[in-house]
Amino acid sequence: MAGVRWCNERHNFQPENVIFFFVPDGVLGVGKAMRRREFVTFLTGAAAIWPLTARAQQPEHMRLIGVLMSVKENTPEGKTELSAFSQALAESGWTDGRNLRMEVRWGGGDVNRTRTFAKELVALQPEVILAQGTPGTAALQQETRTIPVVFVVVADPVGPGFVAGLSRPGGNITGFINSESVMGAKMLELLREIAPGLERVAMIFNPDTAPGRGGTYYLRDFEAAARSSNLKLIAAEARSDADVETVVTSLGGEPLGGLVVTPDYFMFNRTEQIASLAARNNVPTIYPWKPVVVKQGGLLSYGPDLVDIHRRSASYIDKILRGAKPADLPVQVPVKFEMAVNVKTAKVLGLTVPPSILLSADEVVE
Repeated sequence: MAGVRWCNERHNFQPENVIFFFVPDGVLGVGKAMRRREFVTFLTGAAAIWPLTARAQQPEHMRLIGVLMSVKENTPEGKTELSAFSQALAESGWTDGRNLRMEVRWGGGDVNRTRTFAKELVALQPEVILAQGTPGTAALQQETRTIPVVFVVVADPVGPGFVAGLSRPGGNITGFINSESVMGAKMLELLREIAPGLERVAMIFNPDTAPGRGGTYYLRDFEAAARSSNLKLIAAEARSDADVETVVTSLGGEPLGGLVVTPDYFMFNRTEQIASLAARNNVPTIYPWKPVVVKQGGLLSYGPDLVDIHRRSASYIDKILRGAKPADLPVQVPVKFEMAVNVKTAKVLGLTVPPSILLSADEVVE
């Protein structure tokens, strides 16, 4: 019989003491025949080992999370932020493809597109969703009040009702803010430092996507700072590329005009357009994002380190996957800010970068 080793007479063959069994690819028990007692002992040990081996070979339970980004998918900064988030998750023990499945959607600063993707993600019933920006968080809040949501880069989570308070969120949403309302005033202060001759300054924002009711979250502090500096203030609303062009071009039509770009993903997705228009129309401009200065030739930037915020948000995703409730996780504030200045752009605009800016800047582009 194939797969059976027969004992011969030299082994004192006694049928009642010997058990023969099939082994698919060879022979088990070379030499003396395995006696009944030995075989039972063998089976008992194998029974204890085999389940452990089987369990060790089984894949880990996959946890599903959603990610709703507000930038375009091909944006280098967006990829860097998502990578920092994924890496921090891996450091906490969650690896995409091993024990985690991550569904990512890219809204690209389009409100309607963001709402569509929010519906898609909620329909998948993930255990938690990371929401980048105010529009994405608002869209997810419309779709679910039960799935935990962790936001990043939201300036005012209390105003639109994402949370009841920073220390006690109170619902299914919590997260990491990127700035407070005084941010606009701080940006104006820095812009005046590098362009002291300004007589009028516009703050450009999209009322549909910027923080606050009608996008005015930063406007009150900005207005107060402008009045104290005897500057003419322009609250410049822009909902389209054409609106952006009109705002920047009109500032360049008269001398001594400057521009403050609000922290808003609608504006972030148009920074190349704004930087190009500002250069052509000789308009000193400050942005809340360092890459605009370093890569796109913008004049000056000041804002939170967004990569750091995304990295830190992974800690809340980890806590929720391990059983924590968003209502018990207080909203976190930014801990790292960064400034960049482009000396070459300043020279083109006829400006001299003061030593105070050069000393404070994290990056200086010569």
